Amino acid sequence: MKLELSAAPAPLRPLSDRSAWHLRANAPVVGWLLATVVVAVGHRWIPASPWLLVHLLLLGAVTNAICVWSQHFTDALLSRRATPASRRWQVARLVLLNVAVAATVAGMVTATWVVTLVGAVGVGIAVAAHGTALWLQSRRALAARFRVCVAFYVAAAWLLPVGAGLGATLARGLDEAWHVRVVLAHAGFNLLGFVGLTVMGTLLTLWPTMLRTRMADDAPRAARTTLVLMLVGLAGGIVGVLVAVPPVAALGLATYLAGVLVSVRPLLTAARRRPPATFATWSAACALGWLLGSLATLTGVLALSGDWATATVRGGIVTVPLVAGFAAQVLLGALTYLVPVVLGGGPAAVRSTTAVLERGAVVRVVLFNGALALFVLPAPSLVHVLASLTALGALVAFLPLLVGAVLAHRRARRTPFVPPTPDDVAAAHALGREVHDRAGGRQAPPVEAVTGPRRKGLAVAALSVLLLVAAGGVALDPAALGTGSGATSAAAGAEGTVAATGRTTTVEVEAANMRFVPSEIEVPAGDTLVLVVTNTDTTVHDLALDTGRTSGRIAPGETETFEVGVVGRPVDGWCTVVGHRQMGMVLTITPTGAGAVPDAAGPDAAAPGTAAPAGGAGDHEGMAGTDHGASGASGGAGPSAAEDLDLLATPGKDFAAHPAELPPASAETVHRVRLPVAEVVTEVAPGVTQRLWTFGGTAPGPTLRGKVGDRFEITLVNDGTIGHSIDFHAGALAPDGPMRTIAPGEELTYTFTATRSGVWMYHCSTMPMSAHIANGMFGAVVIDPPDLAPVDREYLLVQSEYYLGPQGGEVDMDRLATGDPDVVAFNGYANQYDADPLPARVGERVRVWVLPAGPNRGTSFHVVGGQFDTVFSEGAYRLRPGNAEAGGSQVLGLAVAQGGFVEMAFPEAGRYPFVSHAMIDAERGAHGFFAVTG
Repeated sequence: MKLELSAAPAPLRPLSDRSAWHLRANAPVVGWLLATVVVAVGHRWIPASPWLLVHLLLLGAVTNAICVWSQHFTDALLSRRATPASRRWQVARLVLLNVAVAATVAGMVTATWVVTLVGAVGVGIAVAAHGTALWLQSRRALAARFRVCVAFYVAAAWLLPVGAGLGATLARGLDEAWHVRVVLAHAGFNLLGFVGLTVMGTLLTLWPTMLRTRMADDAPRAARTTLVLMLVGLAGGIVGVLVAVPPVAALGLATYLAGVLVSVRPLLTAARRRPPATFATWSAACALGWLLGSLATLTGVLALSGDWATATVRGGIVTVPLVAGFAAQVLLGALTYLVPVVLGGGPAAVRSTTAVLERGAVVRVVLFNGALALFVLPAPSLVHVLASLTALGALVAFLPLLVGAVLAHRRARRTPFVPPTPDDVAAAHALGREVHDRAGGRQAPPVEAVTGPRRKGLAVAALSVLLLVAAGGVALDPAALGTGSGATSAAAGAEGTVAATGRTTTVEVEAANMRFVPSEIEVPAGDTLVLVVTNTDTTVHDLALDTGRTSGRIAPGETETFEVGVVGRPVDGWCTVVGHRQMGMVLTITPTGAGAVPDAAGPDAAAPGTAAPAGGAGDHEGMAGTDHGASGASGGAGPSAAEDLDLLATPGKDFAAHPAELPPASAETVHRVRLPVAEVVTEVAPGVTQRLWTFGGTAPGPTLRGKVGDRFEITLVNDGTIGHSIDFHAGALAPDGPMRTIAPGEELTYTFTATRSGVWMYHCSTMPMSAHIANGMFGAVVIDPPDLAPVDREYLLVQSEYYLGPQGGEVDMDRLATGDPDVVAFNGYANQYDADPLPARVGERVRVWVLPAGPNRGTSFHVVGGQFDTVFSEGAYRLRPGNAEAGGSQVLGLAVAQGGFVEMAFPEAGRYPFVSHAMIDAERGAHGFFAVTG
């Protein structure tokens, strides 16, 4: 009999105290990074997601990492050994920090200011105590060459509590002018102060260590100069921001940038000795590049902006580069280098851990930074979406690699340690190869050496992925590119019967303020005309010609060149975006001289008003042909959907009416809402569909409700294909910035405080405003009067009109111009509460809020068989129970955009119709029922 014995697995060598400590101390960093990833993936469904993305990363992950690693570097720079007592105090500070961060996040998400304040105070105390501990350790230590680096950490830690205090102030609420300035000061203290100072103080010593080269001799002197310039510049910049003087802020930021550049020189010297060749070093270098680029851009924006509103709008371009390109990238690069070092376990374990963390280094660095560049540069919104997903994927790859590195470290610790021989060490230094671990005749997993052709091949592969991202975004939204692909469309030419001269005439055209300038172009007959179209407006435009050629969609600030061809007859042009042609965005091209044809050349020439052919911008996603053709429809060729309108028809069996019930105002005083623009094809009457532009996917958009004194922070996200904006009547503020039009793919945060009660309209204010409102972009904000009495039921009815384009198309602009709607509806659907009546019971008090959103018609709200004993209109009670006249009211008369409410009690069971008593509107769909039971 043969007896087989299996060898027991080798026991793990115990972790050193330092390694075990760092595993525990860095766990919160990983936890906050995971939370950031979760929010990034699910941001559409998570409240306050933009705030969470920034603060989970910076306040959670980065702040924890700084508090852990600045202590580690201080100990190393001061040749200090941590004692059990100092570790206990550090643990206490870290516990307080993470509890406080969690409280701050919870307070912001739930809009509970007291919780946010407690969290901000806790963060400030924890980080200030950390800085004070480092300062005391520095004072007690012997003179050290790089003690100045500890001064970076101390200054940074003492700046954060000020930034945290400003953050708590922002959460409490400020008026719009101060809110913007305090946001920038808050970012200055936290991002440029706390994070920026810490990173620069660390890179001076960590960078040459990561490169495995010696430090420049002048590095300590450069560090001292850098610290002074950064602190002086930061102070000047924040003062300039708070006093709202952009040039002063620009001067301060330029000083800060100069301080960073002083330390860049010794860093470049080290890189010339030994160029970056790992993920850690490449990431740190790219992060520093994003910091320099962002600082230079922001300095230029502040210097060149004539007013603070302009500077604020333009300055937003650096938010993503600073948070993701700089802060997130430098964090992951530093962790990639430091984790294997502090875990230790011998050369084999360090090599194994490093090898895992360095996997795919070239691809990850190129993908992240390339995708971030695509996201920052002007591009179609779908390109931005795909680029952001690519960048997120490249960043998230660090987390599974970190798990793999820890497992590899455990495996390596099972292998008995044998010190390397002198020959091994010599070979490692000479060839860049790893040291062999000869125990058991095995070799430790090698650190991947990515050099020469292989590195270039991986970089090319990553660049190919980025090209696919850009091409995929364009393919999914071709008209948004504005490349003039439609310029080669086959249609009736502009040459007529003229002979070509062989000459080319180039004309520059500007799209501005809903006009083409010049709007009349003369060109010698027979010349080839080339148009250079620049969009200097705030919204998307294009230029389509009756020849079928088109510029494609042109984003604000972009220029497109396309060839008209040989011109021998008059040519008409217009912008195809809905309503823009009717606003006056038209252009004519007239040939001059011998051979010119005065009118369109016979039957072969396209008639003015012909929509652009398929494939051009004028046919993109139903946006074609704001000229109307024979049917008079806008939004695409085809007969008006009014031909299919039957107001006596009943909806299908799966029909669900728009909820009219109005929930009571919540106890929160700060309301944060993310409001995406969505283009949806939806039914507006039985068998009739329209492609609506909506806030949040419905028309009317989501109802907001609060009390006098409440603060609203609304983030408008333009997921549409054209420019949009938003105007809240419930707020009183200068419209220049918060109500500006934003291009597809952009976001805008609109903040206001409700100072007066009423039911207020919000709507898109992009021109032509009538088209945007008529096509679904409206909603209501209900602000309760003080001491509003409770009732048994509350309903909200928003009246609006439809001027029907073709089935599935947009608003008919010609019909809209008449002011004669096809449909008048409560809450977006004709007669929907006939099919699904609003419930009530006999004797219950029922309050009905009413808002006519228009765009053209008011309402005379009436309940058949009912009488109103309470009427509140435009901020005041017109009638209340128990009045001396024993009076009542039969209608609530409101002009367009006015609002109010009525109250009543139903005397007996039955079906009570409610209508607009402008009877033609009731017959067009402004009709419904209360179903009252006993």
